[in-house]
Amino acid sequence: MTRDASPANRPGQRPLLRAALGLLTAAVVALPFTVAWHYDAARRAVAEQAAPPASGAAGAAAGAEATPAGAAPVVLAYHDVGPDGRSRYTVSPERFDAQLRALREAGYRTLSTREFTGFLSGGRLPGPRTVYLTFDDGTHGLWTHADPVLARHGMKAAAYLITGRVDTHRPYYLSWAEIARMARSGRWDFQAHTHLSHERAAVDAAGHERSAFTNRLWLADEARVESPDEYRRRIAADLDRSVRDLVAHDLPRPRLFAYPFSERPAESNLGAHGADTLRSMLRARFTATLTNNSARPLPAGPRAAAAGQVQRLEVTRDTTPAGLLRELARWTPAAPSDADRPLSHPEHWQTTGDTGRTGPGTLTGEVRPPDDTEYVSAAYRPLATADWHTYRLRATANGLHGTSNGVGITVRVGSEHPVALSVGHHTASLTTSGPKGTGDRRTCRLAPAAEHRITVSVTPRRVRVSIDGEPCASVRAGRWRAAEGAGGFSLSARNEGAGQGWPRFTSLKVE
Repeated sequence: MTRDASPANRPGQRPLLRAALGLLTAAVVALPFTVAWHYDAARRAVAEQAAPPASGAAGAAAGAEATPAGAAPVVLAYHDVGPDGRSRYTVSPERFDAQLRALREAGYRTLSTREFTGFLSGGRLPGPRTVYLTFDDGTHGLWTHADPVLARHGMKAAAYLITGRVDTHRPYYLSWAEIARMARSGRWDFQAHTHLSHERAAVDAAGHERSAFTNRLWLADEARVESPDEYRRRIAADLDRSVRDLVAHDLPRPRLFAYPFSERPAESNLGAHGADTLRSMLRARFTATLTNNSARPLPAGPRAAAAGQVQRLEVTRDTTPAGLLRELARWTPAAPSDADRPLSHPEHWQTTGDTGRTGPGTLTGEVRPPDDTEYVSAAYRPLATADWHTYRLRATANGLHGTSNGVGITVRVGSEHPVALSVGHHTASLTTSGPKGTGDRRTCRLAPAAEHRITVSVTPRRVRVSIDGEPCASVRAGRWRAAEGAGGFSLSARNEGAGQGWPRFTSLKVE
């Protein structure tokens, strides 16, 4: 009787069995190394967070009780948080902790991007004192240092990512794994800061470098600058890739965009048409854009929403908690009823003339302008009054002589439609302006006098002027939204007569 051969004894099976056993042995031997490799990769993708700094003494918000409540949030612009003191844009964990403690003690709440964009669209805020914390670039310090401090104070923030830098140049930039954990915490949301256009590049044959996002670039191989259409296609592709990257990583579609380097299209080589094209591309994709450098005051509010751009208050390593609260007070919206005796508060004025002096002293005669000066001006709280639309000014000016000197009051300051009043010894004129230049001009004759009493009434649809109790001139608003014409006021004085005394404002009341 013949016995069948076992599988192990069958011809040709022994080499296969030995190979299988070899593979199994290799897998068993390699398993610890594989586990260690995956652990190391995960560790490198998600760094260990630093413990928040030791809690500072209470009362970090000294003077917080004087910080006014406002009807709009202030947007704060941070970059990085960490122990590196070489960059002014890196706030130490201790200073960041103290700043948030000051905000909390002063009664501030932080907003999510959803809450902030809801406000821009006309929604209500969750409290009388709110801030929107933003961080540009997506640096690693947001996860390792900023997040534990946010958690301590129960606050929220938004990170504006250069999506093409995520997971690169580690550990400088965040990883997508860290971003996922930050999003799950509920403390963070993520917005757009370009894909790979946050860099400086040559814009001419001489090699001068400027923002690649707001400039047409120099094409060295072709010895020319990008055409407008090439620029448009490049930027559109970059913006779309940025949005796709965020959505592909299970994050909500971004609703806001922060300009790289906070550079403005007006400062670029795009020209007026190219700048309009860029703004149109951004409006098509985002609710609004953010910048730290605005050509006119655009704090968060109806005027900024109408412009599609919001100005931010930049925070650096040198910003103390008390200094931050002082700046917040300067940015917080004020009502016309808050303007008590404006000429008595020099800290509320911002010089706009060429004297290099602050305050209204040159306009009230308390400070004499330099001998070579012919014109001085100052704006009253230009950030806090950005959304004024209905108010009345009553002023008295004297020292008016002939045609060589005069005083001025401009209303709707900082809007796209300011109205300027000029008053002299025996004449007055009212001039409107707009994005395309000067518009209507109205004039009236006055009874010759060295002193005149001036009343300027502002509403969304009309500006009326009366002088010495008599109607002088009025102008109607054009076909634009009321928010586009919102703004406070400035005063000015002109003196072209050598050796002649300056005119001055002796009283000013806001109603």
